[in-house]
Amino acid sequence: MSEVVAQAVTAMNEKLAGGGIDGTAQFNIEGEGSMVVDSDGAREGSADADVTFNADAETYREIFDGALNPTSAFMSGRLTIDGDMGLAMKLAATLA
Repeated sequence: MSEVVAQAVTAMNEKLAGGGIDGTAQFNIEGEGSMVVDSDGAREGSADADVTFNADAETYREIFDGALNPTSAFMSGRLTIDGDMGLAMKLAATLA
């Protein structure tokens, strides 16, 4: 697992506070790999997801650090989302 993906998994699990989500989300980190979030929390890997997020490592780092709002990242084109927009909005609220 890349160090970037490992840091993303740790950051997401901290944001989820030991919980998970209702559904499956995949976060693709350009050039680094992927992270899956589901009812068990976050882990490295890929899966058949309800929603898929795509961005570069810097965008995810800014989102997890609280320096970039996920909605702003999406509206500016730095983050693309495919799939269940309802689930995407729930995750955005968790990350904000």
